[in-house]
Amino acid sequence: MIDRIVIHTEFIRLDALLKYAGLCETGGEAKTAVQEGLVLVNGTVCTMRGKKLRPGDRVCFDGTEIGVSGA
Repeated sequence: MIDRIVIHTEFIRLDALLKYAGLCETGGEAKTAVQEGLVLVNGTVCTMRGKKLRPGDRVCFDGTEIGVSGA
């Protein structure tokens, strides 16, 4: 099952998405997870915490998959 996050802007940064989705409690925790290569974006490891995610992108972290949807 894939959880969905709806954004009302053009994009959301990867670290912000991890916090917003409740996968990380703090921005620092999100930053560390991304820098350690624990996050997949569209099936590929992503180490750029400022990666811009747009509707259609998928993020996997800690056994949870999040799909980004537009409003």
